[in-house]
Amino acid sequence: MDSSSRTQPQPPPAGGDPSEDESAAELPRLTVTQVEQMKVEARVADIYRVLFDAAPNAKSAVLELWRDQHVEYLTKGLRHLAPSFHVLDANRPWLCYWMVHGLALLDETLDDDLENDIVDFLSRCQDKHGGYGGGPGQLPHLATSYAAVNTLVTIGSEKALSSIKRENLYKFMLLMKDKSGAFRMHDGGEVDVRACYTAISVASLVNVLDDKLARGVGNYIASCQTYEGGIAGEPSAEAHGGYTFCGLAAMVLLNEVEKLDLPSLIGWVAFRQGVECGFQGRTNKLVDGCYSFWQGAAIALAQKLMTVVAEQSKPSYSSKLSSVDDACGTSSSGLASEKSPIVDYVKFGFDFMKQSNQIGPLFHNIALQQYILLCAQVLEGGLRDKPGKNRDHYHSCYCLSGLSVSQYSAMTGSDSCPLPQHMLGPYSNLLEPIHPLYNVVLEKYEEAYEFFSGE
Repeated sequence: MDSSSRTQPQPPPAGGDPSEDESAAELPRLTVTQVEQMKVEARVADIYRVLFDAAPNAKSAVLELWRDQHVEYLTKGLRHLAPSFHVLDANRPWLCYWMVHGLALLDETLDDDLENDIVDFLSRCQDKHGGYGGGPGQLPHLATSYAAVNTLVTIGSEKALSSIKRENLYKFMLLMKDKSGAFRMHDGGEVDVRACYTAISVASLVNVLDDKLARGVGNYIASCQTYEGGIAGEPSAEAHGGYTFCGLAAMVLLNEVEKLDLPSLIGWVAFRQGVECGFQGRTNKLVDGCYSFWQGAAIALAQKLMTVVAEQSKPSYSSKLSSVDDACGTSSSGLASEKSPIVDYVKFGFDFMKQSNQIGPLFHNIALQQYILLCAQVLEGGLRDKPGKNRDHYHSCYCLSGLSVSQYSAMTGSDSCPLPQHMLGPYSNLLEPIHPLYNVVLEKYEEAYEFFSGE
């Protein structure tokens, strides 16, 4: 009997005792979400049973990261994509980022010709007035600007980094600034937390973040934190894993993280890790491999913020909230006052990674590795959302990013390497560490930091 026939409610038999019909009619009907959840749990359980039934000396092989297959899949995508990918024509910098970053996590270097081709292509995506579009000649957009800049930072050559027209990029981001203090994704586009993060992340990464860009962003993001604890895309919407990461990371880069209710946020993210061992993006949604990064990185960031968490957990903390605006130099409109001191924003991202974790993992890091290695990997290369889904470059990027986060989450020192007991499978599974605020490989971030600090 297949899983669907086990989980679907069965209709009452025709005829028979009327009392039996009435009893059956009173059984609750399962929702579509409940049925899909049961199917996913059944598929995952079947996969995990293979691991648990394997001989002890075979389990390491079952838990191996299939590096060569993933490298082949990602490299092939950079060189050629099928005609069906025309639907992603406005996302071409994203395709570059997903593949280039995935390869960097696997410590795979690109050949010089391919690197130069990517840099030249992204230069053609760069609008003459600033920002990057989804393709040559397309409207500049904050999301594709983030993808393009992260790609160029990951390539890391002088040609790649110097191709970013920082002055024009700054002007573009300033034009995207909304009166609420937040950002809109493009000219006439939506205003949300994703736009805030991509703008602040890019500005921080290329060292153009200043008070004009930062003003009011923190208050807007704080207004998007929901009663659940997570952060929504906009005020009064539903908490979401992607927006929670974006909001928290932006707040760290702005040095305004105390404006968030961190204990509530941590609790919401921690409870998004389900019985499948992976993360869901929202309450009552299915597990999805991409949230290995969005939720995993958010809660990993919190490991360096426990001093703020401890302060906010004191009973006396709520009485201090009324004076926070004045202490932060904010006006009643929520915008930073003109008398605010000059802030060296670029240091926040750099100094954050020099801090040690103040606590061990706040999620089950071994369980997350188990989900990624057993449920998200595809034998032919690439990673996927969940069993039953197809592989794609997006999930390959974020599953690998989440795997890196989970491998390094138990480290106490900023420069140490994970111990074998903090990793699942052979030690050869170890990926490159990332800077979780930007989701670029840490070594590449440090090189970019040095480059743009001298500009």
